[in-house]
Amino acid sequence: MSHEHLDKSFETIAIHAGNTADPLTGAVVPPIYQVSTYKQDGVGGLRGGYEYSRSANPTRTALEENLAALEGGVRGLAFASGLAAEDCLLRTLLVPGDHVVIPNDAYGGTFRLFAKVVSRWGVEWSVADTSDPASVRAAVTDRTKAIWVETPSNPLLGITDIAGIAAVAKDAGAKLVVDNTFASPYLQQPLALGADVVVHSLTKYMGGHSDVVGGALVTNSAELGEELAYHQNAMGAVAGPFDSWLVLRGIKTLPVRMDRHSENAGKIAEMLTRHPKVSQVLYPGLPEHPGHEVAAKQMRAFGGMISFRVTGGEQEAVDLCARTKVFTLGESLGGVESLIEHPGRMTHASVAGSALEVPGDLVRLSVGIENVDDLLADLQQALG
Repeated sequence: MSHEHLDKSFETIAIHAGNTADPLTGAVVPPIYQVSTYKQDGVGGLRGGYEYSRSANPTRTALEENLAALEGGVRGLAFASGLAAEDCLLRTLLVPGDHVVIPNDAYGGTFRLFAKVVSRWGVEWSVADTSDPASVRAAVTDRTKAIWVETPSNPLLGITDIAGIAAVAKDAGAKLVVDNTFASPYLQQPLALGADVVVHSLTKYMGGHSDVVGGALVTNSAELGEELAYHQNAMGAVAGPFDSWLVLRGIKTLPVRMDRHSENAGKIAEMLTRHPKVSQVLYPGLPEHPGHEVAAKQMRAFGGMISFRVTGGEQEAVDLCARTKVFTLGESLGGVESLIEHPGRMTHASVAGSALEVPGDLVRLSVGIENVDDLLADLQQALG
């Protein structure tokens, strides 16, 4: 990873890290190297270390350098999806017989990976409330090799004190993994707080335009970075060059987008707290949120995700999702357009019946960067 931009501000790093002008033409945007193989100057005579694009591709390299710089790590790796990144990480860190502590509120796909895939090759897991260090400490065993955290969490917007859980992980001799998808590195940098690995779904805020699927891992350990890179190549679920280029493009506007996402979400959360048909608003920017003080300490702002519960129960939550006109009913999050969904029947259907099951009356919003007055009016008419 190049260190030339590390003394710059986040906004400058987002635009310049990894984005070296093309040496052939001077193009200020890295080209899309849509290529599978590379001419060698004699057997083993590689140009820039490139031989086959599963192993490395110049466009992906640019993205990976950018990701590492944004998170303050020494190695970034880009994958075909967030779950591909998680799979690579787990198979790098764990062997049969190992144990992982996972949060009691997590993305449904992550839970499915642990419960239905990883467990089949002999890795055990247990659930803890990661907002409570004592709960995490109690879940740790002598076989625990990783503690998994989402903060803010999906979909209940729980907050975990990263530095606090890092201390628990260190005492246990385990790696602390933080899914930083909801916050993005602009709002929160877990490695600086003691995490060992950061996970991202690049599909979300990093890409930012609902037009790409991707994932990433960033670590501040050169040794672990090499191990992850070995498995990335051996397993092969890498980000393609065009996808890498799209994410690089999205990252350049990440700071200004996250500012707007956060500003809009704060205003919407305040409106929802006053609405008679809303029984609870889950947003870490609200002073009454139990994780507000921790979030204010470790985040630059509170992000664009809000969940809330309605007084009318599950069917009312489902019906509400169908009544919005500016908010689009759809899964995923983090795009410039606002989305609404019912976690229990959509993104988190896989956790039904488990310790991670979400309330049926819960609605999740991904607040976009539209005019906030239009968003407020849309929710008000949908709530009735």
